[in-house]
Amino acid sequence: MLALIARNWWIVFLRGLFAVLFGVLAFVWPGITLAALILVFGFYAIFDGMMALGIGFMVGAKVWWPMILIGVLSLAAGIGALAWPALTALALLSLIAAWAIFRGIVEIMAAFQLRAWIENEWMLILGGLCSILFGVLVAFRPGAGALAVLWIIGAFAIVYGVLAIALSFKLRALRPHAPHGGGNAAIA
Repeated sequence: MLALIARNWWIVFLRGLFAVLFGVLAFVWPGITLAALILVFGFYAIFDGMMALGIGFMVGAKVWWPMILIGVLSLAAGIGALAWPALTALALLSLIAAWAIFRGIVEIMAAFQLRAWIENEWMLILGGLCSILFGVLVAFRPGAGALAVLWIIGAFAIVYGVLAIALSFKLRALRPHAPHGGGNAAIA
């Protein structure tokens, strides 16, 4: 599994890059309307979900279920945001908070699975903790105002994106050294 993920390190890189770009846009255009935020979040979550599903199904005969869960949750959150753009700010924030908390928990679980193949999987654990913290902040401070929430979202996306990019470079460096075992014909 690690060999396949290491060969496709660029998917992790793209997830991180799009998260950073999303975060920067949140800071550059602070006057963004809630409708635009919903659209940007919706497209980001759909892209993130597709990338996570790609990673989850790339392991050949096995399915990496934590990434599949992240992918399905991200797709559902993105499609929901685009299908019902008239959601109130509170409903959107609840959706984003639940998505971030669940995603963080699943990423921490995925990091412990990754521990079997690489050391210092702390980047994925830290990304998961960052996601949980972000979700809790949004859940307990929904009335803080759209601008404050936008900045929290932007900061989360940038920090998470940088961690994903760092992890992608670590995976890229593992390409020639990644073990080909595990009974996965797609890796060999």
